[in-house]
This record gives sequence, structure tokens and C-alpha cells, in this order.
Amino acid sequence: MRILVVEDERKVARFLERGLKEEGFVVDVAHDGEEGLRKALENGYDLIALDVLMPKKDGFQTLAELRAANCKSRVIMLTARDSVNDRVHGLETGADDYLTKPFAFAELLARVRALLRRGTESKPDALSLADLRLDARTHRADRAGKDLQLTAKEFAVLQFLLEHAVEVVTRTRLAESVWDENYDPFSNVIDVTIHHLREKVDKGFDSPLIHTVRGRGYVIKEEP
Repeated sequence: MRILVVEDERKVARFLERGLKEEGFVVDVAHDGEEGLRKALENGYDLIALDVLMPKKDGFQTLAELRAANCKSRVIMLTARDSVNDRVHGLETGADDYLTKPFAFAELLARVRALLRRGTESKPDALSLADLRLDARTHRADRAGKDLQLTAKEFAVLQFLLEHAVEVVTRTRLAESVWDENYDPFSNVIDVTIHHLREKVDKGFDSPLIHTVRGRGYVIKEEP
């Protein structure tokens, strides 16, 4: 899941970015309305956390232009302005939720997850293949009952592979879905992550599940 945080207070933006990444989300950040609008229209985000009081374009104007451009991303407004009129204005402009500052990160996370579950194609929390199990809600994975100690990025890659089990997943699809906009297409970070994932998921088992399809990408499947 990709999230865009549009927040001009850099300390707050860094806090939200770090917290959401620790929960396994792919996160990009913008620090004003114009930058947020550009990134939102250039990249496909599942959700946008949008501050109201920002330079260049405020959150209401940014949201109005996003909806006018047919942007379908879920939007949660973040603001210290807690009047009923402000909340109504945000919702009528096209926001899906409205959270007043200051807020606990746990509440933001709960609201983000609730909004993402609203999608018509909501993804299941529990995924499995053979004796491999993954639970997105608890952020845990195990194989044959053995707990897999995965980094956030390894977990996200494994989740994406399981969501597309038996399909060949290209490096481009992985980069677009699991890495943020700073991903360097000339790096070997995807190959390194897959290598580490194999060490944790397949090592010590007779039947490997993660396979390389030369010249195409990767696939997770049971061997016949």
C-alpha cells in the first residue's frame, strides 16, 4: 500500500513517514500543496494524508484539484482547525476522513487501515501458500510454525508475492508497489531483498517457494 503524506511541518512529516514505514507502508512526502498535488497526480497512491494549513496551496484547494482531476485516492485531512464548518467543508470537498491535531499515531493508523479496507478490492489480512502463512494485521509470518523474522521491506515483498501467487512478478511491479519514489532502478536492492527473503523463507526446507524467472522476475509457488 502506497501513502503520500502532505505536511509542511517537517518534524511532523518525518514522524508520520517513519511510523507508517515501520507498519509496512510505502511512503512518500510532500511539504506544500503544489508538491503534494503533483506527486499525487504522477503516482498512484492508495491513501493521502493531507494537512490543511500549508503554503502555496492549502489542503482544501489541493483536495478540490485532486478530485477535479478524478484522483480516486482515499484522503484523510490532518488539521488543528476543528470547527464543524471546517470538517464539513473538508468532507464536502472530497475527504474520506478528518483527524484533528494533535492526535495519537495509533488513532491515525487505525483510521488509515479502516479507510484502506473500504476499497472495493480490499486485500485479505491472512495469506497462505503451502505451509507458509502471513498475517498483514499482526505483521507476522511463519512457515511450518516457524516464526520468520522479517524486516518491513521483506514483509512487504513477501506480501506482494503472496497476493500474486503463481504469477510472475517483474522487478518493475515490485519497485512500483513496494519501494517509494526514491527507488534507484539501477540498484540491486530488489535482488538483495529477495536473496534475504529466500534465506528466511526457504532455507532448511525441502521445497523452495520463491523462484527466479530468468529475464522476467520472481514467482512464489509450490513446485509440482
